[in-house]
Amino acid sequence: MELILNASLLVQMVMLLLLFMSIISWAFVFQKWRYLSRSKKIANHFEDSFWSGGNVTILFQNLQSRKRSAFGLEKIFAAGFSEFSKLKNQNSSYDYIIEGTQRAMRIALSRESSNVEHTLPFLATVASVSPYIGLFGTVWGIMNSFKALSANTGATISMVAPGIAEALIATAMGLFAAIPAVIAYNRFSSSADNLISRYENFSEEFTNILNRQLSLKQIDNIS
Repeated sequence: MELILNASLLVQMVMLLLLFMSIISWAFVFQKWRYLSRSKKIANHFEDSFWSGGNVTILFQNLQSRKRSAFGLEKIFAAGFSEFSKLKNQNSSYDYIIEGTQRAMRIALSRESSNVEHTLPFLATVASVSPYIGLFGTVWGIMNSFKALSANTGATISMVAPGIAEALIATAMGLFAAIPAVIAYNRFSSSADNLISRYENFSEEFTNILNRQLSLKQIDNIS
């Protein structure tokens, strides 16, 4: 602590910036972990209900009537089925119904994808930039130590060692901020990609189901 307090103003500012980045990144790590865990849990529960063979209309009504608002995959389903029902009740054409349903689900999917990937760019920035910020503080501190050494002909290593030590703390803090951020980013980005792919696959499968329903209805009308 004494080394930090005795460091130059610029090195202290670098350390403070790194500490701030580390705190914010850890807050985002816990936030993202909770969000992804909840998204996976809700997606698993919803897909179990969806693929159980029950009535899709009843499933949609249950989502609308409960107190908790739709989340993640539920929002994509609700957006698609709501648009499908509205256009179907308006006696719209087959192609227009499918196109409108796909458009509604694409919009919902885009929003959910943004939510899934939110804060990941910040973690990537902390992971890539922190070591360089720490290195900058270290270089600056060592420069000041060598300036002091050159100004005093009788200087010994014991006189400049504290300055070098305080400068190296900046590098250590940079690594302290970067290492957890890069681990979290790699883990969460992989989980986010898998979750988004899961949303996309469901959208395609749900569109195919609605497509088949409309096709069977058209065949029945022709018959």
